Amino acid sequence: MASSNSYKLRCSIPGHEMDVRGLAATVFPEGAFVSVSRDRTGRVWVPNSSSDKGFTEMHCMSGHSNFVSCVCIIAPSETYPRGLVATGGNDNNICVFSLDRPQPIFTLKGHKNTVCTLSSGKFGTLLSGSWDTTAKVWLNEKCMMTLQGHTAAVWAVAILPEQGLMLSGSADKTIKLWKAGRCEKTFTGHEDCVRGLAVISNTEFFSCSNDASIRKWLVTGECVQVYYSHTNYIYSLAVFPNSQGLLIIFISTGEDRSLRIWRQGECSQTIRLPAQSVWCCCILPNGDIVVGASDGIIRVFTEAEDRMASAEDLQAFEDELSKATIDPKTGDLGDIKLEDLPGREHLNEPGNRDGQTRLIKDGQKVEAYQWSVSDGRWMKIGDVVGGSNQQTSKSVMYEGKEYDYVFSIDVNEGGPSMKLPYNVTDDPWLTAHNFLQKNDLSPMFLDQVANFIIENTKGHVVGPAQPAGGDPFTGARYIPGSSSDTAGLGADPFTGAGRYIPGSGPNPGAPVGVADPFTGGGAYSSSALRQTTNIYFPKTDGVTFEQANSSQIIAKLKELNGGAPQEHKLSEEVLESLERLLLSVCGLNSSEPAPTIQQINLLWKASHWPEDIVFPVLDIMRLAVRHPQVNESLCGEAEGVQLCNHLLNLMRPEGRPANQMLALRTLCNCFSGRHGRALLMAQRETVLSRAADLATVCNKNIHIALATLVLNYAGCLHHQPDLEAKAQCLSVASRALETVQDKEAVFRLLVALGTTVASDQTAQDLARSLGVSSQISKYSSVSDPSKVGECCQLLLKELQ
Repeated sequence: MASSNSYKLRCSIPGHEMDVRGLAATVFPEGAFVSVSRDRTGRVWVPNSSSDKGFTEMHCMSGHSNFVSCVCIIAPSETYPRGLVATGGNDNNICVFSLDRPQPIFTLKGHKNTVCTLSSGKFGTLLSGSWDTTAKVWLNEKCMMTLQGHTAAVWAVAILPEQGLMLSGSADKTIKLWKAGRCEKTFTGHEDCVRGLAVISNTEFFSCSNDASIRKWLVTGECVQVYYSHTNYIYSLAVFPNSQGLLIIFISTGEDRSLRIWRQGECSQTIRLPAQSVWCCCILPNGDIVVGASDGIIRVFTEAEDRMASAEDLQAFEDELSKATIDPKTGDLGDIKLEDLPGREHLNEPGNRDGQTRLIKDGQKVEAYQWSVSDGRWMKIGDVVGGSNQQTSKSVMYEGKEYDYVFSIDVNEGGPSMKLPYNVTDDPWLTAHNFLQKNDLSPMFLDQVANFIIENTKGHVVGPAQPAGGDPFTGARYIPGSSSDTAGLGADPFTGAGRYIPGSGPNPGAPVGVADPFTGGGAYSSSALRQTTNIYFPKTDGVTFEQANSSQIIAKLKELNGGAPQEHKLSEEVLESLERLLLSVCGLNSSEPAPTIQQINLLWKASHWPEDIVFPVLDIMRLAVRHPQVNESLCGEAEGVQLCNHLLNLMRPEGRPANQMLALRTLCNCFSGRHGRALLMAQRETVLSRAADLATVCNKNIHIALATLVLNYAGCLHHQPDLEAKAQCLSVASRALETVQDKEAVFRLLVALGTTVASDQTAQDLARSLGVSSQISKYSSVSDPSKVGECCQLLLKELQ
């Protein structure tokens, strides 16, 4: 590469309807590349004439019945002088295409789960990796060998130039070197899933991981360098051809919205994109870089000035980037306190390195900027949303003393708030007692206040948590999906209902002496009984999200309606109608008539409010779909698909977390009615696939809702011989467990797995092939809460 310019946008290609998951430079035509997408297609793009810097679609390939996950080029041969295109998909198949027909010339079948990575070698050899924990070697349309040894999904494969040496990287955090089908060496060092591999030479290769690091390895086993710059999962790598030794140049992309270019062991340039997940990259023969992202757009970057986009297009790209919203939990922005941030004058100081980020406050907004060395200026890369909502600094001052936390408690809505100071070394019950005495409050609130302190300082709770900073008495700050009630000890682990009262009678439905984990009824009488009785799965009745605070939902709806754009304002009649609907479905007023068709239609119309204000409407919908009449109206044959598509759109990975959570909870609650169950079973493949993508969102309420959705599907499938559907449940649950941390979400995923495999030998075999046992074994010793460890042990026993 003769030029030393920084890379800038060459063109943006809106070529796909969904995420672009794989890219590969083609041998023919020259300068072309192929892309594959979750929209189930592959497309070949050829460069336009020299005056036009863009690309034109030359060829569209379709053959997969589900998302296409990966692509590679098989080198030209006598039979196919232009080479072949191989694609892997969520339908477990590999389709192989020529460049002159849209349908595959042959399909390779053999994997038992999604094919997520492909690599080609000499003589037409093809290496594939799958979620079924294996890699397979293909030649002449046949599987020649299966490489077994990983204990979790194989996310990355590569064939080394030396004949017979192959690499596989896995969600089990290891990389394996294979020769003639036998594992010669296992590389350890990554702390999370290995997502990508890139060959440097016969003796060296790179790996990247969900641990946000890139490692350089010798095939002899040594890790010779670790590269840090990314702040989230790294999905893909590519090495510039003919760059060796100290002059090696490579690129990486990841979940931190970035493409990074590495020279001489350092990240020399960071290019942010207006999409959260930058899934894939490839390098064209002329040195241009192609990346694909979660927004369905392919972007090409170049350092050749004559191929750079026009000044107008560059500005448009920068403007699009500046309008992006950044969740601080997905990047390196940390815990943001508005009062500590500098103002716009901070941008007058130059940055220290390319890609350095700086946060400034502009009024009540937080904006993120990135330093561009080539331009010598700070570029806005988005608005930061959803920062810290409680004080966790070690130097919170209250009445002249330092505390770890100082909570604001609103005992009476509209009245003055009271301060509750707390140090993590304090006894929460004594702190609660002192707070109630000091403020002359009833001792009846002792449990509530103590549990509020525990929940907001411990990091996880059983069941849907009271949101951080929320008020334990009135829930004064409305949070979508939250309840004014704080779930007590012994609460139902799924709905937060039914608090256990010592001395109360056992749940009639539970075995005598055994606590029901779903209602909290009864109590264990002996450890022996505890170990032999499976009270956890199969669970075939649906789990729903029942908690509600109708007055707050309506108050928030009216507040947002007051500030809504004129064309979206709801009339007083509509607001009154929605309020009556909410009261009716919540059963708060027995005199309320059943929901009317007009009310249901108004709810459906209001659910299309702008995404930044729609959440209280979604909360009403979540509660309404439990009602038989609403369930039938919204989930029936005619309207059901529309409802599904609307909720799936709100659940897209780049959407708003509140909407994602409430859409998931609404889907869960749809299972409470016959029509909702039928709709969701018919739409299972699409619903679960979209829901699974939300496992990577750092939000425990989303994770709990996702786990509940998988559990409800597993319950419906328990008595059905639909192995494909059960395989998807296993896959989604298994994938979610790779990223989910919250113990309640983990518990529900374990119950979903147990329900899926219970009494089904084929499903158990599939779970074993997916490596479920090794994936979940770490939970068998969890004692807080004990139900996680107990359920895990029972599941491991089922899979023995």
